[in-house]
Amino acid sequence: MALTVVVNPTAGRGRAARLIPDVERALTSEGVEYRVRPTSGPEDIGRFVAEARDEGAERVAVMGGDGTVHAAVQPLVGSATALAIIPTGTGDDNARTFGIPLGDIAAAVELALTGAILDVDLGRVECVETDEYFLGVLSTGFDSLVNERANQMRWPTGKARYLVAILAELRTFRPVPYRAELDDREVGGSAMLVAVGNGPSYGGGMRVCPDAQPFDGLLDVTWLGGVPTRTFLRVFPSVFTGKHVESPYVATGRARRIVLDAPGQVAYADGERIGNLPIEIQAVPSALKVVGAVG
Repeated sequence: MALTVVVNPTAGRGRAARLIPDVERALTSEGVEYRVRPTSGPEDIGRFVAEARDEGAERVAVMGGDGTVHAAVQPLVGSATALAIIPTGTGDDNARTFGIPLGDIAAAVELALTGAILDVDLGRVECVETDEYFLGVLSTGFDSLVNERANQMRWPTGKARYLVAILAELRTFRPVPYRAELDDREVGGSAMLVAVGNGPSYGGGMRVCPDAQPFDGLLDVTWLGGVPTRTFLRVFPSVFTGKHVESPYVATGRARRIVLDAPGQVAYADGERIGNLPIEIQAVPSALKVVGAVG
């Protein structure tokens, strides 16, 4: 087997670049032919993955975080080439979903070479700005506005930037009136955030849609209703265990097609900016092949 490894050197604040020698040693020890292709910009990820696909590769590996995975998914939709993930990002939630080892490069490389090839669902999201696919979670509301604010900040850096953005957003954020369609059912009301999950988690292990499975042809919806800030601060931390869905302020649902609209809101998926609402999201069954340890 010959394996192409597409690397986003900036992933994990440069962690991916530092770990390239470890990946090369692991591949050499496995006795396989390989080529490592560092990218110089986001557009390279999709282009290098597409080239491996066009060469008829059974598998192509990407080294980075969820944003890198998101870019790699786009050219592989409907393809016979399977996506292998070597997680070196800050969140790596898609790797978690498929049982890919975190913090163990040799184990992740071994799985990329020998793991089962799974047929998995995707979410397809359409809005004025784009029409693309996501593997994990799409979110709107408070957390997306935190991302917007953090992306506009020059200081501080790293996780501190998001902490500052969270504190700043909490001072001004108010529940937003949402309108939604879940298949043929219309719902509405105020919300702090609305998340749509093809997979269960985002943000480095926050299980916002804890029962979502990328194998059932459905998308899970988590709706945190409009609550005072103090209540939000009490409920939201339980998202790390998935217990937030037991709160009376949280509603869940499941659908094949979802439309979301709310004034002034933006959607993020796999940690990447998608665009402004309104958006339409559809489950696309068995749209992607992924190398994983669970299925």
